[in-house]
Parts: sequence; C-alpha cells; structure tokens
Amino acid sequence: MSLPNGTPTPAELRANLDARTSQMVEHVKQFVNIESPSNEPEMLQRSAEFLAQVMTELLGKAPQIIASDKGPHVHWKGSDDTKVLIVGHHDTVFPKGTVAKRGFSIDGDIARGPGIFDMKAGIIQAIYGLSEIREASGAEILITSDEEIGSYASRELIEARAKSTGNVLVFEPSGNGDALKIARKGVGTFVVDIAGRASHAGLEPEKGINALMELAAQVQAIAAIAQPEIGTTVTPTIATAGTTENVVPAAAQITVDVRVNVVSEKARVETAFSALQPTVAGATISVSGSINRPPMHESAATELYAVAQSVASGIGITDLQGIAVGGGSDGNFTAAIGVPTLDGLGACGGGAHADSEYIKISKMGERAALAAAITRALVNS
Repeated sequence: MSLPNGTPTPAELRANLDARTSQMVEHVKQFVNIESPSNEPEMLQRSAEFLAQVMTELLGKAPQIIASDKGPHVHWKGSDDTKVLIVGHHDTVFPKGTVAKRGFSIDGDIARGPGIFDMKAGIIQAIYGLSEIREASGAEILITSDEEIGSYASRELIEARAKSTGNVLVFEPSGNGDALKIARKGVGTFVVDIAGRASHAGLEPEKGINALMELAAQVQAIAAIAQPEIGTTVTPTIATAGTTENVVPAAAQITVDVRVNVVSEKARVETAFSALQPTVAGATISVSGSINRPPMHESAATELYAVAQSVASGIGITDLQGIAVGGGSDGNFTAAIGVPTLDGLGACGGGAHADSEYIKISKMGERAALAAAITRALVNS
C-alpha cells in the first residue's frame, strides 16, 4: 500500500478509519500476542519485525530496525524532510509467559491483553492514521524497546529525532476520561544498599551489625525527603533484608520511587539521598539512582494541544480534554529539551500495567483520525 494522493476532509478521514476498525483490531491482536517484555531481546526482535511488516504494508516503505543492547528500535521516515515525530515503545512490563495465560480477547467493545493499552493499540492506531494522509511523508515514527526500564538505550536517539523534526506526538495511552496528557511529573528510582555484619541472632547478636534495623531508620529518613505540597513524592516501594530467622541481617536494600513537578527538585532530592547517614554503629550506606526523566511542564504542550483542539471537532470530537499526570514517558525527555510535545494520543481504555488492562474498540478510529489530523496540520503549517 502507498500513501494516498488525495486530501480527505476531516469527516472523511474519520469515516475511513472507523471503517478500518476491524483491520486495526486484527493487527492489535497479532501485536499483543507477540510478547515483548523489557530485557528480552529475542522476543523484542520478533515484535520489531512485526511492526516493520505492518509499517511496510500500510505506509508503503520499510522502516529501519536499529539494534541496541536492550532490544531493537523501529524507525520509519516518510522522507528526508520531516516535521513530526511520533513516539512510542513496544516493550511491556509483563513477564514472559503472560500471553499464554491471558492473551488477546474481546468482550463487546472491550479488548484485553498484556500491553494492549500501554501501548500496542496506540502504535497501531498511529500507523493507520498516517496511512490515510499524504502528509505522512513529512512524519517519522520511532518505536523504542526500553521505555518501561528507563529508556537508557533510546534516549539519545529520541532527543536527536525530536530536535530534527521540531514536533513530538507521544502515543502513550489516554488519561482519565480519554484525555490527552499535557504535563507529566519527573520520575526517578533510587536504590539504597545497607551493609552490616552477620552473627548468630541467639548466641551473640551483639557481635552483629543489624542491617534490618538500619533499614527501618532509613525508610523514615527517605520518606521525609518528600515535599507533597509542591508535588514531590518519595515512596519506598521494595525492602529486603535477612537470610534466615536466626541470623542478624548483614545486608538490606530499599528501592524508592520518586516523582517531581518542579525542575529544581531534582537537585534537592538527589542531594538528600546522597546525604543519608547510617544510624546503627558500624553500618554503611550506598545510594544509586537518579531522577532520569525530567518533568514535562504544561508549557511544552501548549502549542500542540491547541492544534489538537482545532482539528478535533472536524473529526467528531467535541470534548477533547488535557490533563496533568504523575507517570513519566519519553515525552518528558523531548519536552525538557524544548521541543513541543503532546502526549496521551494513544488508545482509550485503562488498567495500564495491570491484569485488567483494556482498550475501547469504538474509540480506535477516532484516535487514529486525531493522529492523522494533527500530523496533517503540523506538516502543512
């Protein structure tokens, strides 16, 4: 299939994509049933090859599959002169074997399956949307393999293509009420390792250095770093210590999720973690991690959100909303380097990262048309 030569009206664009919903659903089914957990390069390779096949079939030219140590990224370019970058990821949080337990399924207007909402359906919608407009020649699609684990192998590429194109549309799933996402918190993970000394808990506990006791103190100190009044949350999420019931724990570890709204909070929080001090005599502490996704301020989305609102009514959307959310995405990176960024353009549904994850099939044509209409407006501007 090649890109169309004509210029469908907004209403025709919506009608064309609504009529292709069953085709989209079939591609989503195939995509969901190709498992692609983060850190599983062979499985991600199969997922990337499937995406390349769909892009070639629907957009008339093959993408480049870019190898990385976290799995392959898929990069499609409509031409050498592009003004829009569509961003997504094909890795998921679900472990190998999840599809065998609960693969793709449909119940009325609801489709379910691991990774369907975050964010395989959104990727398929974006490809279908571009396939309906000749302006796809002015767009790029970059689907990465490591967003769910921090984007360390893809960030540089994402930022480079964002700077080159000048506009970024992120196809992460919609927010509550099918809203677009116009602001995001910065996100980081810290790991606090505590070293003590083992001893027999009954015979000579005094000869040990109890890492679990130190962990208990550090959890309180870590939680105190938060400043919820300005949107900074610091949440210990995993704690481990000890080996058996009669041994003083020699090691302990705390994993901490951090979210910030204010850019300056990155430095304050990172400094606070590095300043943590042990309270148990002889214990030592080491801290790793950082806030690797900077906040996406609402100002980064202002221009593109206005474009989205201007085209929405033409394709039958009368209540398009934009909201701020706590989760991060690759849009955080592109917004932080000054590139206009609009997020949450993907599937409508819910349950991201949960067994209940789902999409609304009846919204697929609408969202694909929105992707096409925004892209067309930006390329022609």
